[in-house]
Amino acid sequence: MTQGVLPFKYEEEKRERGMTSLGGLPVYLDLATVMGLGESIERHLQIKQQGWTDRQMLMSLLMLNLAGGDCVEDMRKLENDEGFCRVLERIEQKGMKRCERRLLSRRWRKECKRCVPSSSSVFRYLSAFHNAAEEKKRVSGKAFIPASNDYLRGLSKINGEMIGFLQAQDCRETATLDQDATLVSTSKADALYSYKGYKSYQPLNTWWYEHQAVLHTEFRDGNVPAGYEQLRVLKESLSLLPVGVTKVRLRSDTAGYQHELMKYCEMGEDERFGRIEFAIGSDVTPEFKKAVMETSEEDWHALYKEYDGIRIKTNQEWAEVCFIPNAIGYSKKAPTYRYIAIREAMGSVELPELEMPQQSLPFPTMKISQQNYKVFGIVTNMDWEGESLIHWHRKRCGKSEEAHSVMKEDFAGGKLPSGDFGENAAWWWIMILAMNLNTAMKRLAFGKGWLPKRMKAIRFSLINIPGRIIERSREMFIRLSRDNPVTDLLILARSRIQELCLSPSG
Repeated sequence: MTQGVLPFKYEEEKRERGMTSLGGLPVYLDLATVMGLGESIERHLQIKQQGWTDRQMLMSLLMLNLAGGDCVEDMRKLENDEGFCRVLERIEQKGMKRCERRLLSRRWRKECKRCVPSSSSVFRYLSAFHNAAEEKKRVSGKAFIPASNDYLRGLSKINGEMIGFLQAQDCRETATLDQDATLVSTSKADALYSYKGYKSYQPLNTWWYEHQAVLHTEFRDGNVPAGYEQLRVLKESLSLLPVGVTKVRLRSDTAGYQHELMKYCEMGEDERFGRIEFAIGSDVTPEFKKAVMETSEEDWHALYKEYDGIRIKTNQEWAEVCFIPNAIGYSKKAPTYRYIAIREAMGSVELPELEMPQQSLPFPTMKISQQNYKVFGIVTNMDWEGESLIHWHRKRCGKSEEAHSVMKEDFAGGKLPSGDFGENAAWWWIMILAMNLNTAMKRLAFGKGWLPKRMKAIRFSLINIPGRIIERSREMFIRLSRDNPVTDLLILARSRIQELCLSPSG
């Protein structure tokens, strides 16, 4: 009897062992080994838990992110991939002496038949990152960021060492840091409402543009404003920059429009990097609008975009405006900055013969010479030409916000596992580690053609490929289908990773 409409049937594989649907995933374990990720985990995380080591737990969760799992229960799918579990088991025992293997097995009260942790083990492990004492300090209606415990700080140190490895292989003297927050919606009972009116968390991320990696993240409740304590976060991010960086630039949206932050950058108060150049979105206040109105038409310049080497005029214009905010205007010693206004012509937002406006727009507007405009502002301490500065600042809106989409859609950042703040913060940090591991893989092993690819394409083309695990003569083979084009890429990637291991910086 047929199983369905079309002429095919499903049957279980008769062989008991050897199949995997994750034939491309072990190459990530290769890179993690060369990066010293396992040793870094053991140095910075020493969570006392029966059975699983910190290295086993974290590496399993990283592989879960890369494989496409988005919740703790998806660990079962890794466990059911018998072939991949055999690879993990073989790698786990690589280089171990018999006494070391016995010592590892003694961590268990009973014989361990699993190669990856169960979901209950993961939940128990994540609970170690929750700082229960901090929860008592919350005050209703006020922004509050619970202090991280040693384990959460350990995840930050692990990430710092991963970034250091990337820098060692591709040294960049300039670090352009994009600071931006993102909302992660949730239905958790204890979650707080964000400014958009739904329950969420709001991590603040610091993106290193040159390396396309997350340098720092701070997990926050949804009611914490994006710019809350942003200067402190900037200082923490600067402390994580590896050797070789000599110059720092900062980009931010209007959340970063804080005179304390801008003064810190302009006055060179950072001991290591001195003066930090910045371009930050400016609040369009009534005073700023007045300065825009006082700008003559001759001072407005057309804004262009470039497509295939051709400059195309847009419907936006820019001008430098003479503006000193009241917050710093009272002091002669206060630093002064350049303010750039951008205006975009728009149609009428009111219907004729009606007294009340018909729309409330989510962006600032003003009327200049009977024309309605959207108006935006940028404040900077840089001397770049205005149009170049605008385009450079807008690159933040591209890559850093694309990274937020990757965190929540490509990896497991969009589905938080717990009602406890610390567990969710750890889950978010582990997602960041997986994301940066994938960045390192694309940059160092796969090649330039893979840099723009999202995880959907990487999983379809490379990770989720079927294979059979074969062991003979004390060797392990992952056998893929004949003439599979990805085979050559995997072999090339492994050879490049091996070269990293042999290089002086590796």
